[in-house]
Amino acid sequence: MTAKPKVWVSRPLFPDVLARLAEYFDVDAEAVERRHTADELKNKLAGVDAALVGLADRIDATVLEGNTRLKMVANLGVGFNNLDLDTLTRHGILASNTPDVLTESVADFAWALMLAAARRVGASERWLRAGHWPGSNQRFDDWLGLDVHGRTLGILGMGRIGQGIARRAAGFDMNVLYHNRSRLPEMLERECKATLVGKDELLRRADFLVLVLPFTPENHHAIGAPELARMKRSAVLVNIARGGIVDDAALAAALREGTLAAAGLDVFEGEPQVHPDLLALDNVVLSPHIASASEETRRAMANLAADNVIAALGFGEAAGNPPTPLNPAVLARWSAHKA
Repeated sequence: MTAKPKVWVSRPLFPDVLARLAEYFDVDAEAVERRHTADELKNKLAGVDAALVGLADRIDATVLEGNTRLKMVANLGVGFNNLDLDTLTRHGILASNTPDVLTESVADFAWALMLAAARRVGASERWLRAGHWPGSNQRFDDWLGLDVHGRTLGILGMGRIGQGIARRAAGFDMNVLYHNRSRLPEMLERECKATLVGKDELLRRADFLVLVLPFTPENHHAIGAPELARMKRSAVLVNIARGGIVDDAALAAALREGTLAAAGLDVFEGEPQVHPDLLALDNVVLSPHIASASEETRRAMANLAADNVIAALGFGEAAGNPPTPLNPAVLARWSAHKA
């Protein structure tokens, strides 16, 4: 009997998804969530044909050095800045991600952060839990926040998630502006009721600015002290994109000094570490990178990653045609080699 290909899963996953993988593969799945060192990643990947990895798993030249077995890396996330795609492609290793299935959940969460930051939900809840409400003689003008309805929403990065955020703005009667590398097709602009503007105009006019950019070297600190200085003092910044797009130290200074009203952050530079100045502030809502964390969405992400591995290694109805490859040139190379 031919031995099954081996697959490593770097983090705990839904048992039914692991069972799907086990139909085709010898599966080694981590039972405890933890960060793996480069040496641990190198050793794990050296003994398997494919791996499902998380955003904390950096797959680069150091990890892949000397690896002649690995064929496929499936990222459990739409972002893939943890993957060195050039190196993977050079090694003939296919990579995939999980786009589209998390669009609506992440768009929902952007609004959760926006509303919570505007209406001071985090700070007021902490105050209540600390037992301050009884006997506080709460004033009529305590806990005043910012209205969202009727304001101007700015979106920096107008892919599928940005479009989902824009569509939701119609229910709040908001004016929607966006800045993107390229203009949306006219039909999508009408659907989103959104107007393209330059980045400076977006910063200047937005009452609520939501960041939905991919992380690239060019986007590092796309929002830093100069950009924050161009925003309204009454503005709210929401980052659901990636840590490093915002200069967290500069953001903390703006929030502390009152040159920006509030912020809602799901991602951070150097996460899981969070800049200590942000932790000390009451006008920022913080969440631990959970924008896609609904059960339906995380299951869909896990199943899509599994679909990619199953198809890439030649099994299932889509054998040879994984649904969301990041470096499809590798597939072409595989096909040429077989021919």
